[in-house]
Amino acid sequence: QVQLLESGGGSVQAGGSLGLSCEISGYTYSPCMGWFRQAPGLEREGIATIENNGRTSYTDSVQGRFAISKDNAKNILLLQMNSLKPEDSAIYYCAAAGFWERKCSLDAHFAYWGQGTQVTVSS
Repeated sequence: QVQLLESGGGSVQAGGSLGLSCEISGYTYSPCMGWFRQAPGLEREGIATIENNGRTSYTDSVQGRFAISKDNAKNILLLQMNSLKPEDSAIYYCAAAGFWERKCSLDAHFAYWGQGTQVTVSS
């Protein structure tokens, strides 16, 4: 059974930093993994993806501030968030594409999802 478990959320002041982790169990290979977020009243937004070869992509609103990475030895997905803004406040989710997925982008199909972790940025 595939399970994704996020941790590291919390509250921080604007301009601060937070690091999120996503532990993956029951699934050792995914061609694409990503981080998404959803704020109250808004649709879920894809913010970063990472391919199995390490190539990354970001949505414009977090480019240059967030960094996605993987620790393959520990099977953990990471998201380092710097220069946080109040508009970054949301529930953050990690996701993994199925082994059959042929593309890695924010609009790819992600088969497996974590339960989410809250990030709150105060002004």
